[in-house]
This record gives sequence, structure tokens and C-alpha cells, in this order.
Amino acid sequence: MARRAPRWLVPALAAALFATLLATGGPPAAGEPVAGGFAAPSEPGRAGTVPDWRLRSSAGLAADGAAISTPGFRDRDWLRVPARSTVMAGLIAAGTYPDLNHSTNLRDAVDPADFAVPWWYRRDFVAAPVPGRHTFLRFHGGVISRGEVWLNGTRIAGTDEVVGAYPTYEFDVTGLLRPGRNALAVKAMPADPFRDLTVSFLDWSPPAPDNNMGIWRDVELATTGPVSLLDPRVLSDLALPELDRAALTVKAEVRNNTDRPVTATVRGRIERITFQRRVTLAPEQTTTVTFRPEEHPQLDLRHPKVWWPAQFGDQPRYRLTLDAHVGPLPSDRATRQFGIRDVRSELTPQGYRTFFVNGKPFGVRGGGWASDLFLRTQPGRLADQLRYVRDLGLNTIRLEGKQEDRELLELADSLGIMLLPGWECCTKWEAWAKKNPTHPWTEEDARVAAASGLAEARRMVNSPSILGFFIGSDNYATAEIEKLYLDAFARVDFRVPVLPSAARRPSSVPPPPVLGEAGMKMDGPYWWVPPSYWYGDRLGGSHGFASEVGSGPMIPELDSLRKFLTEDEIDALWRRPDQPHYHLAKKEVFSTLTLFVKALERRYGPIRDREDFLRKAQLSNYEGNRAQFEAYGRDFADPGNPATGVIYWMVNNPWPTLYWHLFDHTLGTNGSYFGAKKALRPLHAQYSYDDDAVAVVNTGLVEARGLTVEATQLDLAGTVLAEKRAPVTVGGTGTARVLDMPPPAGVEGAYFLRLVLTDAAGEVVDRNVYWLSTKDDVVDHAKATWWHSPTVEYADMTGLQDLPPARVVARDARSHVRGGTVVTEVTVENPADGPGVAFFVRASLRQGAGGAQVTPATWTDNYVTLWPGERRTLRAEYRVADLGGAIPHVELSGWNLEARTAPAPVR
Repeated sequence: MARRAPRWLVPALAAALFATLLATGGPPAAGEPVAGGFAAPSEPGRAGTVPDWRLRSSAGLAADGAAISTPGFRDRDWLRVPARSTVMAGLIAAGTYPDLNHSTNLRDAVDPADFAVPWWYRRDFVAAPVPGRHTFLRFHGGVISRGEVWLNGTRIAGTDEVVGAYPTYEFDVTGLLRPGRNALAVKAMPADPFRDLTVSFLDWSPPAPDNNMGIWRDVELATTGPVSLLDPRVLSDLALPELDRAALTVKAEVRNNTDRPVTATVRGRIERITFQRRVTLAPEQTTTVTFRPEEHPQLDLRHPKVWWPAQFGDQPRYRLTLDAHVGPLPSDRATRQFGIRDVRSELTPQGYRTFFVNGKPFGVRGGGWASDLFLRTQPGRLADQLRYVRDLGLNTIRLEGKQEDRELLELADSLGIMLLPGWECCTKWEAWAKKNPTHPWTEEDARVAAASGLAEARRMVNSPSILGFFIGSDNYATAEIEKLYLDAFARVDFRVPVLPSAARRPSSVPPPPVLGEAGMKMDGPYWWVPPSYWYGDRLGGSHGFASEVGSGPMIPELDSLRKFLTEDEIDALWRRPDQPHYHLAKKEVFSTLTLFVKALERRYGPIRDREDFLRKAQLSNYEGNRAQFEAYGRDFADPGNPATGVIYWMVNNPWPTLYWHLFDHTLGTNGSYFGAKKALRPLHAQYSYDDDAVAVVNTGLVEARGLTVEATQLDLAGTVLAEKRAPVTVGGTGTARVLDMPPPAGVEGAYFLRLVLTDAAGEVVDRNVYWLSTKDDVVDHAKATWWHSPTVEYADMTGLQDLPPARVVARDARSHVRGGTVVTEVTVENPADGPGVAFFVRASLRQGAGGAQVTPATWTDNYVTLWPGERRTLRAEYRVADLGGAIPHVELSGWNLEARTAPAPVR
């Protein structure tokens, strides 16, 4: 018998599908190529993107480019792959490699020798050329590592012209198009990140076997009339601090595509504002047309809609439309969205980099971003990850050499997430630092780098989410490198803070003459340290701007682990922690869990079994990440030694790993996620490991008044040891130190600290529970390395192992559907007659009783701790489709709690 879906599910699924279509412009581009023909547009101002390709290795292929690019060339036995497919991405989409995430399949199932030869991409299309119109072939990113481009039997560009991952290329193919069937072919050459300016993943994961060779961004055919419009951009000068006026300057390049003089009229529109001017171009001339508010006073906006980061306000945007006409006939059209905002940066008196958005101090609390290992375009997955970033409370993500594509910019702009893009370290991108003597920079590399900077500036210039750009990562840009990139950025008015490095400048290296000091530090750690490490003025502690720091191992929950590890590999994590693991890094210092498991056992007690290991791992994930963000949040407002920014290393992974993430590759959330989310709440009461103070941190712009903090120390049996209350007012982007909670007298080992922040009406604004020890962790800073600071004494929280079994009740678990989203609520209660504290209670969503975990899902809070008589209402949001047709269930588990499940039916 066929299983019938619940009545509420059918319209909800339809709504979800409709919402996806609206958001993406078509079915999700997760793998299936678009079927059917492809036609080059014939109307001016239109462009069509190549929807898919045929892909084949050159090994054993006798035909050359002239033959392969001939219409009608037989390619039926070639693989059909999506647009924007590196070779590996195409092979995966075509089913050649079914599951490269699992176990050691990526190492064992793929032969890297397959990618030591060029690969061919091919596409037939139809065209109907119109006299007087021009068609251009555009590559919106390079071909990795370099490419040869053929059209209808003619080579239009060679491997000395199409070079590098990022440059954009445009070719006038008007004279080569034929009425009817045409053929395009691209030959992609093998890639090596130490020889080529490409995209790689360093020690973030194993490398893609093909080194990401191939076509990874859109290729399109665009048609215009005699005149083309290029690089439209809007520069906004916002009045500070009033924000009541914005002077807009509109620019675009206007190009004459003909061999005769042309006069064109360029008309612009921004909502109800219109403007225009005539421009006369010599044959084949390109010029910049500029609309200034001095000449067009309508561009001097009063009371503009100002774009803000999410924590500060809303994200309104405007749309610019430019049209070029030659006589009465349209020649080209360009549209762009933009936001009105002001971004600035300076050095503090201590020499730390700090940012301001719309004149307001902006403390960066961000994470490092990882693209998909195979550079696949996955709009739905990308949106899920960016929603997690916003739900966490992060305000920035750093893109080290993984600039993604337009979808990420669009999501960041719409969600209010700031971006810090830049080039990657340790590969050919920084060979100018003379640390890569085998493959030093050449004149071609400099040309490709400049073209890469120009291309990325073109993509980003209208994006309000861009906070700055790193032209160096682990090394300081030289004067030559500085000039190369600044000249490229100036060509398209890319006006954001440009930083010469993400690292501290060595004394032996002079600062570049224009940019000067970066004001950054990259002092580690990258592997486990105790929570107390993050406070103070040592290395990665809470001072200055830390461009990449984190606590290393972040073990996913069992549901996630089983999606990419065998059962034996899971048990090896705790049984054999000193054994290198494929899903850790190849680099020796990051290849084992030795230090991590030692810390778990010394702090929480011997690991008894798999479940015990995973419980303790989540406890460590949570408290470590909470402390890192709390420390930097507290000290942002410290006038003597401010913590101006922190980039957690990292937000996500390119492939399933056991380290460096806030959510895992399967989109599962765990202790690392919820510890960070707790620390990043807009109004947050927190404990300071360095001085035992309780502080309230306000990340918003508005002063918070009428608050009250209640701090309670309890022993493991639930006996109150000390209790204090204090009123508090905290200014915008400020910190208020409220009271002191030193360790309780007469207690040895572990105890709890509960903080509750309430507003003037008595409503709970924030609740935060710590498990602490009367014995401190001690770090030997004198023996610190770039990746780790050793712990020589450990906090004693082994008493947590002896907490008596707890009992919690799931009350009023229910769900409702809103469009394509399910909202599930459950009240978790520790009954008044319960045996004791219910510690670290995890709520997860299930596809029916005993079913798979539902991911992605956002929770208002999780891993909560409740004493008898306490209750918390938790709310989750997730897609209807991810229920798989089942009735939602909530599973409650915990440190001292047996898992139990309650239905949460849709009502």
C-alpha cells in the first residue's frame, strides 16, 4: 500500500517548491543539468548563460579543437555536466563517483593521474545573427588553470590568454556566428596551486584530485547593438553621523563596438529618479560616463534608506537600471542592485585594526569561510549555510581566496552579513613573498593577479556587504604588490578598506607605502586550548584583531558522523586518538586527536565508551567556543586594550572533517554551534574566566536600560552556594561589568554558575549556565607555538560524571507550517520533584519516532541545563521537505539523561 502524506504536507511542499523556484529562478542547481537546447540571444541587452556542458578527458581523444568545436561533432558518449563544473564536480554530477565524502573514498576511488592531462568542455547552441548587432562570449571567471577557447572550428583564445581562476574574459564572436547550429569548445589545462593562480584548500581538507581544474563560473553569450554598457556602479557618499543625506555618483563604461563614430544616449533610473546624457564615441573607443550629483541634483538623496549589518538594522537596497540607445534603437541594458552605506577603517592607538559602518563602531565577530571542495554551485546549500551564519549571530565571514560567486554576495547583502574577501596564503598567490623559490612570480603571474583583482572588484563594487579586502594573507604585500592591486581596484572605484595582510608584520618586512600597517594578528591557536586561554593579552587572547583563531577539533554528533565515517572509524576517534585520521588534516600537527582526548579525560574524567566520548566532546566544543566569542565581545569596548575583531577558524568545511567548524559538513549543529550562538546573543550576560566578573555585552546600537542580572552558584547536588543580583544599563556596542562571582569557599572541583538577565518587565532576555572548577586550567604561554599553547594543569570537572540520572518532560510539543517552513515548539521541564539537575539537555528533530535527524534546522537555544522546577521553551525552524513526509518528533537527550522522543504534530 502506498503511504499517504498528511493533509498539511501537500500544500506545504508545494509552497516550499514554489519558494525555491522564486529564489533561484528555476529548479535547484544541485546536480541535474538543464536539458534542451540553448540559443544565443538576438535582442540587444540580453545575455544567455551556457546551461550545461559535455565533458571528456583528452586522453585517447584524437580530435583537435577545430574538430571538437565543429557543429555536429559526435559527443554523445561525453558526460553531460552542469554549468560551472570543475572536472571533478562534473564527474560527481554524472555519477562517476557516488560518495566521495564517506570514509577514505576520496583517496581510494579517484586516480589523480586522470587529471594530469587536459579536459574538454563542449556545447552546441543555436544563433540567429542580426546585422548591426554584436555578440560577445563572456567568461565570468577564468578557466582553471588556463584554457583554450574554440568556436565553430576557430581558436579564439589560447592558453597564454585565458589564465587563472578569477579574471573575466570577453570575446567579440559576431563574425564567427552562423545562422542555426554553432559549437563552443573549451580546453582546460591541469592545475597546480603552487604553479598557478588557482583555488586550493591548503590544510583545510584533502585536495580535490583535479586541483579544481576546469570551468567554475558562468560562461555566457551576450548581444548588444553598436554600443555596450560595462561595469555599472553606484558610489554613495553618506552624510555622517546624521545619515540624512546621500550623494550618489553613477558610473559605467560605454564602448563603441563599431569602426565608425557613434553617438549614444545613456539613460539611468534609480527607483523614481531618472537621469541621462549623450556621449559621442570614436571608433572602438571605450569611455567612462559619469552622473554626478553636482550635475544631476536628483542624485543628492534626502533621507536615504541606509543599509546596515544585521545586528544594527535593516538591509534595504536600490536598483540601478542603465539603458543605451543609438538613435531610437536600444543598444544595451545593465541593471545592478546596490546599498547605501559607509565603511571605514583605522588603527587604534594600540595599533589594532578597527572598522566603522555608517559611522558606528563595528566589532567584527566572524568566521572563516570554506567553499565546496569541488567548487560546485549549490544555491540551496549556500543559503542554508548563510542562514546559519546569521542565526549564530556572526556579523562577518572572511573569504580567504574562496570568493564564491554572485549567489554569496546576494545572500550576504540581503541578510546583512559583512564580508572580508582576499587572496589565499601559502600557494602561488603569495609566491611574491619569496617563500616559494621553486615557482617564483613571473610577469604573467603579475598580469593575471592584476586581472583577478579587477574582476573581483567589478563583482563586489556594488555590494554593501563588503567590509574590506586582504591583498595579502599570511604575508605582507610588498610595494609592488600593493600598487598592482590598488591600481586594479581604482579602475572600477572599489572604495573599501584594503589591507596589506591578515597577519602581524615581521620587523624585517617594511610596511607598504600606501596601506601601511594591517593592524592584524595571526598568532594562533589552531588546536585545543582551555576556555580561560581566550582572556588577556597573550597571543590569540582577547585583544587586537585576530584574523584566524580557534580551538581545532570540533567533533560532530553521532547522526552526522555516521554520514561520513564507518563505525570503526568513529570508535577510533577515542580508542586510538594518536592515530592519524583521514578526516583530520594531513599536516602532522592537525592529524590526530591526541591533545584533544587528553584534555577531555583530564578535565571531565576517563572516557568510558563511544557515547561518553561524544558527550564530552560536545561539552568541550560548547565551552571553548563560547569563551572565545565572549572574551572578544567583552573586550571590544576596553579603551586600554580593545579586542577589535575576531575571525573564528572556521565557520564551515569544504568536505566532512573533524575540526575547524561551527556547523559540520552535513549541516548538523552541535556544541560548537550552540556555544558560539550563546556568546553572540544581542544582549548577553557572561562570566569572565580571568577575573570572575559578570558582565553584560550589548552588540546593538541602542542603549539597554532597566536590566537586572541574577547570578547563582550551585554545587553539583543543586544546593545554592551564593546568589547576587544587580541592576545594569549598558550602552550601544558596549560592555557593563556588573558584579563579581569568585569561586565558592568549601567546594573542591566542579560547580555551576547560572546567569539570568531580565528586562524591566521581568522577561528573561538571556540565560547562561557555566560548569566551572575551583581548580584552574594553566597554560604554559612560554612554550606556545604557532598552532598550539600547551596546557600543563587542567581544571577538575570530573565530578560531572557522577551526576545522578535526571528526568525531563517534553510539554506541549507542537508544530505549525508557515509557507514551506515548519516551526516546532517544545517546553522542556525538569519537574519540581526531579532527582537533580538535568545537565546539557539536547533537543533534536526527527523524521518520526526513531527517524533520521532533520537538518538543517535552527533552534532558539539548545544544550540547556535545568534545575528541578525549571522549564524552557525551545523553538526550531526547518523546511517541510526535510521531514520526508513524516510527523515531526522532538528527541531530548543529555549528559545525565536517557534519550526520549515526543511527537510534535502539526496543528
